Amino acid sequence: MSADTAAPLDRDAILVIVRDQLAEILEKNPNDIAEDLSFEDLGADSLALIELVEALEESLATYEDGFHIDDEDLEGLTSVRDAVNYVAVKLQVA
Repeated sequence: MSADTAAPLDRDAILVIVRDQLAEILEKNPNDIAEDLSFEDLGADSLALIELVEALEESLATYEDGFHIDDEDLEGLTSVRDAVNYVAVKLQVA
């Protein structure tokens, strides 16, 4: 699927993508990953966050060719909400 044919992406869809990716990495149920939880509360270490970044870059390339999360931006992402907001801004999703 190319970026031109991807379904529209909204903030709720981004939350689902972030939660699903985190759940797979952390071996948790996506329903147990609330938006207001910090990565620390979820038990996500720096390696898990790197895996999350790689998974999001791959998943979101469908919506924006070459989607990339900059290393310097990763430090500011401390919660599920931070990650969702970051992706929404980067993809210019309302």
